[in-house]
Amino acid sequence: MSQDKQDQAVSLRQSFFDELGRREIARRAREEAERAQQESDNAGAMALYNILVGEGDFLREKGLVLDHTRYAVTLDHENFRLRAYFEDDKASVTSADKRNTANMSAAPRKQDTADSVEAAVELLAQYLADESF
Repeated sequence: MSQDKQDQAVSLRQSFFDELGRREIARRAREEAERAQQESDNAGAMALYNILVGEGDFLREKGLVLDHTRYAVTLDHENFRLRAYFEDDKASVTSADKRNTANMSAAPRKQDTADSVEAAVELLAQYLADESF
């Protein structure tokens, strides 16, 4: 075999390290995409929370307690719970009845998806109006 052919020959060692490098690059890209998505979802939850914080008087008038976690905003009432959970730049908005549960862990009765923080506010308002009758 000539020297040129030996230099061009496939090397298991080199192919192995090339593959490890490609996998590491792909892993880092996935992790960065996941981190960016989590930041976006958390930003949506915080935007909704900040809107609702500004409605403190209204929340107290309706007997609602506002809370938030990393990706969710919750409005708790003694009889029901409204919740918006952000994932993949959408909010899953639920309404749950706490009146008929023994341990106050309300199961969702209604659920819809909102494509924006503003749409999540509208769904929360609809669900709150449903509970006001």
